Amino acid sequence: MSDSPAPLDMTLDELRDALAPLLPAQATFDGWSEAALAAAAETLGVPADRARLAFPGGAVAMIDAWFAHVDLAMAEALPPERLAAMKIRERITALVATRLDILAPDREALRRALAVLAMPTHAVAAAKLGWRAADAMWRLAGDTATGFAHYSKRLTLGGVYAACLMAFLDDTSEDHADTRAFLDRRIDGVMRFEKLKAQMKPDPDRHFSPSRFLGRLRYPAR
Repeated sequence: MSDSPAPLDMTLDELRDALAPLLPAQATFDGWSEAALAAAAETLGVPADRARLAFPGGAVAMIDAWFAHVDLAMAEALPPERLAAMKIRERITALVATRLDILAPDREALRRALAVLAMPTHAVAAAKLGWRAADAMWRLAGDTATGFAHYSKRLTLGGVYAACLMAFLDDTSEDHADTRAFLDRRIDGVMRFEKLKAQMKPDPDRHFSPSRFLGRLRYPAR
């Protein structure tokens, strides 16, 4: 028996979470509109006016809630013990592929969502949502990087994920095999770049160090 409160007893935060997975089915036909929200509210059994209170940001707030639901579904599909058995490349590939699997039933809603986020007035929101998706994937993959590496990893993965979404929208292959192949190629490119970057990393032993120089003056090598 579920411990979740009845829809009419939910707080606005609870209501937003409950409506999030219902919205894309409606947005497929009505776009990310008040009509889609009202239809999702009717499905849940709450008044449309109350549902609107849960999404004061309109379409962007609805898309935000749906993408947050995708984050949660991805984490449930790939628990830590399953990811732990994979190499890092396999983890990232699996996480992106799982997101696509979750989005697959609502591809038209995704197309409409990305069109909304592509509007200049929503550029900041789009950047935040892209960053959040990349951050969620890296955290599930076990990344503990800090500083520049923390940010560069998320920017790189965000670019890969965005490119995969574009390929995914028009993919007519079975089980979106073409997008999966595209993802593999993009991950290959990232891994080659990371390998090259590691090879080009300055060797501290080859750089002039005043303390090492003074130490050798005091204790000459024999």
